[in-house]
Amino acid sequence: MKEIYQELGISDQVFQYGKQIEERLKERFVQIDETAEYNQLKVIKALQAHKVSAECFMGSSGYGYNDLGRDTLEEVYATCFHGEAALVRPQITCGTHALALALMSNLRPGDELLSPVGKPYDTLEEVIGIRPSKGSLAEYGVSYRQVDLLPDGSFDYENIKKALNEKTKLVTIQRSKGYQTRPSFSVAQIGELIAYIKKIKPEVICMVDNCYGEFVERREPLEVGADMIVGSLIKNPGGGLAPIGGYIVGRQECVENAAYRLTSPGLGKEVGASLGVIQSFYQGLFLSPTVTAGALKGAIFAANIYECLGFSVIPDSIESRHDIIQAVELRSKEALIAFCQGIQAAAPVDSHVTPEPWAMPGYDDPVIMAAGAFVQGSSIELSADGPLREPYAVYFQGGLTWYHAKLGILMSLQKLVEAGLVKL
Repeated sequence: MKEIYQELGISDQVFQYGKQIEERLKERFVQIDETAEYNQLKVIKALQAHKVSAECFMGSSGYGYNDLGRDTLEEVYATCFHGEAALVRPQITCGTHALALALMSNLRPGDELLSPVGKPYDTLEEVIGIRPSKGSLAEYGVSYRQVDLLPDGSFDYENIKKALNEKTKLVTIQRSKGYQTRPSFSVAQIGELIAYIKKIKPEVICMVDNCYGEFVERREPLEVGADMIVGSLIKNPGGGLAPIGGYIVGRQECVENAAYRLTSPGLGKEVGASLGVIQSFYQGLFLSPTVTAGALKGAIFAANIYECLGFSVIPDSIESRHDIIQAVELRSKEALIAFCQGIQAAAPVDSHVTPEPWAMPGYDDPVIMAAGAFVQGSSIELSADGPLREPYAVYFQGGLTWYHAKLGILMSLQKLVEAGLVKL
């Protein structure tokens, strides 16, 4: 085993260090596998309940009328995530598109959007209009308000109560940390927040950005009171096989609104061809629980390795996990770049490419991204990225298998050691 790692560029010193860390995680990995087993059976149960058959994989073109596979898949998603309805489409191009679709279809001029979890993910700033952009919610007369988290990362209930008003139509809750060093939220925490908000204003729509969180726990946010959950298929639920797509699951009315916005008034869910990708959507969902488990093991392995080296990691090495993202505060531009270059060097695709920071669309700072993926931008595949700003935190996620995630983390450490930025 040591020999094959050496052939891939991992020194004996780094290999032995990783082996020591891995030995300490065996019991925890068993717990992750148990959750994966539960979620795998949940997915199979949903597939069986809706009588998925070979005919579902035929796909459609043009208008996509009466697409059995598309319509059945949406029923499977609704069952799996405990919603009344679902919209699962290749025409939803990414997670940001799915979120924009959910927001723009359920908000009207004069409404107010509230984030009770602080600043949203960078790409949503332009959707909302925090940073001016064509077609933003702000341009359509939707106002925005946010309540920052308390210093310990918990909800500021007192100021949330003050922020809720007669104009508040929709509350957006970002489950994962994004480019922040706050904790990600558990399904239980999200449920407590929603219960508090609904007690004050029962009719408000509570939407959860579920990206990176699907199948990490046994429950999903719709089971604790959310009206909508939104995500990308090139993250957890696509299982690494979906080549594009996004989903919205939740209350019938919320999903219908999104469908009419995606296509047009009068058409809604009735059109939208599956274009030959429907089988990969089904098979990706089937694989998702075990793929997510591998990514989760990689995140925990990374946390333990870098915390032992003196870096601040979020979540820390022993905290419970609620998404697949691992943040490591590397404290310097050089370390951030070296880490990402290590992840790229471990990739099955484009391992010979050296990532460099660039002005990426939708982001406020230069960003470096490592993603040698089979699907461009797929962050359920092994990837790491981060903005070049203090505290130079890198955000590591994915790995279609635990073994690939492990190699990526060891390679990131190898690059830091070779650059003289870390001593073992």
